[in-house]
Amino acid sequence: MNFGVIGYGYWGPNVVRNLTSLEDSQVLTIAEISAAARKRAQKAYPGINVTSDAAEVISSHDIDAIAVITPVWTHYELAKAALENGKHVFVEKPFTSNTAEGEELINLAERKNLTIMVDHTFLFTGAVKKISELLNEGTLGKLYYYDSTRVNLGLFQHDINVLWDLAPHDLSIMDYLLKASPEAIVATGQKHLNSHEDVAYMTLYFPEKVIAHINVNWLSPVKIRTTLLGGEKRMLLWNDLEADEKVKVYDKGVDVTNREGVYELLVNYRSGDMWAPQLEQVEALRQELSYFVDCISSGQQPINDGHAGLRVVKMLEAASESLSKKGSLVYL
Repeated sequence: MNFGVIGYGYWGPNVVRNLTSLEDSQVLTIAEISAAARKRAQKAYPGINVTSDAAEVISSHDIDAIAVITPVWTHYELAKAALENGKHVFVEKPFTSNTAEGEELINLAERKNLTIMVDHTFLFTGAVKKISELLNEGTLGKLYYYDSTRVNLGLFQHDINVLWDLAPHDLSIMDYLLKASPEAIVATGQKHLNSHEDVAYMTLYFPEKVIAHINVNWLSPVKIRTTLLGGEKRMLLWNDLEADEKVKVYDKGVDVTNREGVYELLVNYRSGDMWAPQLEQVEALRQELSYFVDCISSGQQPINDGHAGLRVVKMLEAASESLSKKGSLVYL
């Protein structure tokens, strides 16, 4: 599979490194507008053609698929041009700047029988795979909540706010794990250093009384990546910064029983063992890109296809609307 990569900034080098390491793929051309980044690419990969012109990659007859690793406001035009030129597309998260763009790209890909994959890398981590397995097995029981904190100092973006930058990780994970779309969203936040919110909070109301909360922040003195999932039977903590035991399952919960009187509610707290399940040790991006190549070859629909990317964009759009209205409830 011959690839072209557009964008060699922060994430692009990781994509190129993994694509060149796969047996079934090679990178023919890298396009990057920054002269300094082009110089880095040429030094790292002297055998790969490096250009400043994305059109050179898009129009090449030798390239089968294109990875678009650029700011979100450029995704639509680049992905559309790639699809129109018969290329499969791997696009960095979030998929597009709005729902209309995402829908157009999905329809175009379907008409041309091409594959779109959105870079929801976390779906391919050992942690998320294990959490999915535990949920499917009923280990946690009926799910009550999903609560995530994803904060650090920077990297400040100039074209999007902190929700559009960091929340797609959790939204794509929730979409995959919960297999349900939220009914309503509330978002609050504040701008401190530029014209975009750098601190934000998002609450999502799902069917079956499941509630989710996301805390994202570019102004934290420490980097935190923790997620709590609470269920009827057990609770789970995922700390992505832990070297070992990233996922811990706690046999803790609350048992509620009603006696004859309507107002007499008995609560028993249950505290049992904690265990850390063994996780698959893989580089998620490498596995994701290998899966992309397999999906193109087999015609299989990826789990993180354009539709999955679009669902995340719809949630981000609702959050943006709520933000603009100082935290009003927005129904999807």
